[in-house]
Amino acid sequence: MTTISKEHNFLTFINVFIVEPANQPLLIDLLTQATQIVRQQPGFISSALHRSLDGTKVTMYAQWQSLDYYNAMRGNPAAAPFLQQAMQIATFDPGIYEVVEVF
Repeated sequence: MTTISKEHNFLTFINVFIVEPANQPLLIDLLTQATQIVRQQPGFISSALHRSLDGTKVTMYAQWQSLDYYNAMRGNPAAAPFLQQAMQIATFDPGIYEVVEVF
């Protein structure tokens, strides 16, 4: 479950994918399949996919217990085929964040 709190030291990954509107459903499907694998990894907390109403973006909000857990997950090749396909139809701007305030 997603927890947005200053008290937790979770890492938040906010990745914005840019995609042609016709490919937005496929991108969501690929990211969903990859996340179904990734969510089984130690340190995974939560993930949420958001789609823009104009069809040009998909944003993934994901939380991990630590950068070490995240990096260990990246070493698991099981999700790679889905992510490789996603990168054929989209570009993305990744970011790693921490919560500094909640209102």
